[in-house]
Amino acid sequence: MMKKRVMAIAMAACMAVAMTACGSSKTNETTAAANNEAAGGVLTMATNAEFPPYEYHDGGEIVGIDVEIAKAIAEKMGMTLEVEDIAFDSIIPEIQSGKADIGVAGMTVDEDRLQNVDFSDPYTTSSQVIIVQNDSEIAGPDDLAGKAIGVQLGTTGDIYASDYEEQGSTVERYSKGFEAVQAMMQGKIDAVVIDQEPAKVFVSENEGIKILDEALTVEEYAIAIKKGNTELVEKVNSALAELKDSGELQKIIDKYISAN
Repeated sequence: MMKKRVMAIAMAACMAVAMTACGSSKTNETTAAANNEAAGGVLTMATNAEFPPYEYHDGGEIVGIDVEIAKAIAEKMGMTLEVEDIAFDSIIPEIQSGKADIGVAGMTVDEDRLQNVDFSDPYTTSSQVIIVQNDSEIAGPDDLAGKAIGVQLGTTGDIYASDYEEQGSTVERYSKGFEAVQAMMQGKIDAVVIDQEPAKVFVSENEGIKILDEALTVEEYAIAIKKGNTELVEKVNSALAELKDSGELQKIIDKYISAN
């Protein structure tokens, strides 16, 4: 009888230890989840890494101005940045679906995009420029009428180049900016309209082409956010303001622009 009682006590003690361990495990899991939530979790950035120096591949890593700015914003928000490399014209749908939190891809604020997403405050300015071959007869924007113009699909360059279709121009759209440049060098198109900084990179890497002195337009880049998500817009704007005030934002831009 005593032996059975001892065994019963021992079993009860083991069960108590097991329950305590289980409870401790659950508590630890809950605490970890709470800490992760408190830290803000993951901020997912959608981009198209074919747009140097804003976003591009360096070995197996995606780097550039936009990536560093997004990382700095994520840190300010207590979050970890995750970068998704997708087609440029898929970025806004990715944000609308909630698969990505922000779109950072040298994206210009315009009326069409504002119908689908909200934007942060601008973080830098750029311009649309024209790349031609050195012996081209095209000397400025007015000369694009009636010509074959190459652009990256869905970009601001695509929007502005489309205006020339009314003047007899044809617009050839490519998934990547450098594909448009290659087509021009092969004589398939007459000019490429693209953002200034990527244009500088493409011209520096390829002989026989140049950027025209007269820009097509000047614009501002901002971060795209799901429409109606005012909380995230405010957090991103707050982080951007801190980065601007501290000078860190300009340091990031200068790190890449000065090298090109």
